[in-house]
Amino acid sequence: MRALKKQLKQNLAWCIFSSVLFTASSVMAASDREMQEEALKALELAKNPHAAHAATEKGKEFHGVFYGYLPCDDCEGIKATLTFKQNNNYLLVTQPAKASTREFYEKGKFNWNDETHILMLTSNKDSTVRQYHIEAEGGALVQFNADGTPIKGDQESYTLRRGDTIKSRQVHIH
Repeated sequence: MRALKKQLKQNLAWCIFSSVLFTASSVMAASDREMQEEALKALELAKNPHAAHAATEKGKEFHGVFYGYLPCDDCEGIKATLTFKQNNNYLLVTQPAKASTREFYEKGKFNWNDETHILMLTSNKDSTVRQYHIEAEGGALVQFNADGTPIKGDQESYTLRRGDTIKSRQVHIH
């Protein structure tokens, strides 16, 4: 009987030890995976400083920082920087090309339609809606009218390009 109890205690101890060891190895594997993912993110950020602006997996084709020089009726043009952030937030920074170098900031929420490739920005301040068509596999956004129709005229003039697709940083504001 004593030998049986001793054997049961040894088997129980071995099971507990095995469970602890298995759990510890799973935790270490998970933390190793997390460390590898963080290292890859750091490497990507080193290659592209604007990679931190990228958002969720869905809609990856238009996330990032976009730059452009838009037409203006009463000035020579408007420098624009549109940044997509986490949780479907955006920041639009504009600066007229005239004597004043004042920058204007607009924050809000964005959403998109995968079928029509239309991106809608809604301002937090006054609920103004801006619409863009996602083109060139997410490398460009073409500004549309508020009703979702293309703006008349040269579409190239109303295009914002993703930062990693343009060589010049002349339009880079922030």
